Amino acid sequence: MIKKRLFDTLLSTVGLLVLSPIFILIIIVIFIFMGRPIFFIQVRPGYLGKPFKLLKFRTMIEVKEQNNNTIDESNRIKPLGRFLRRTSLDELPELINVIKGEMSLVGPRPLLMDYLPYYTPKQFKRHDVLPGITGYAQVRGRNALSWEEKFDLDLWYIENRNIFLDIKILIETISVVVSGKGVSAKNHVSMPRFDKQIISESKNNKN
Repeated sequence: MIKKRLFDTLLSTVGLLVLSPIFILIIIVIFIFMGRPIFFIQVRPGYLGKPFKLLKFRTMIEVKEQNNNTIDESNRIKPLGRFLRRTSLDELPELINVIKGEMSLVGPRPLLMDYLPYYTPKQFKRHDVLPGITGYAQVRGRNALSWEEKFDLDLWYIENRNIFLDIKILIETISVVVSGKGVSAKNHVSMPRFDKQIISESKNNKN
């Protein structure tokens, strides 16, 4: 959609300019309290599942135990990281991904490349559009939703998307961010892994 692309580019560019003081402040604070790297860069599936490099502010410390096993995620995220996640400020660098045409302001969230083999054909349709910084699932429960609920909401958005729905979701996102609701699933820093859930369910069905 040309109109959506124009809308994304203009709003993201203005957003980066307006929020640049906050952007710079976060860079300084991360450098002081967590050091380098400032950014978290990870390959994620984009449009049609094609990989791109997602850019976020780093929220976890890079530490390893003596036995060379990575420390549990819940122990790696510190107060600063929790604050950045709760307020979604860690997502600000994704505006650059939007300007580059790798993401949209609104769309299904880009998940892990590891999940691709586990999607059903219906679930894979979430890649029929560009992934978004926010989305319909994010304003309807965020990480408090089950994976199945998230995917159903993503597919609903794809089937009903239009510029007015995008504006509505962006406005609702502000309320969700301010409230901090749904940042984490129960007993998890963010969400349990989708691939592990599928593997676990498959083993249970065999027993």
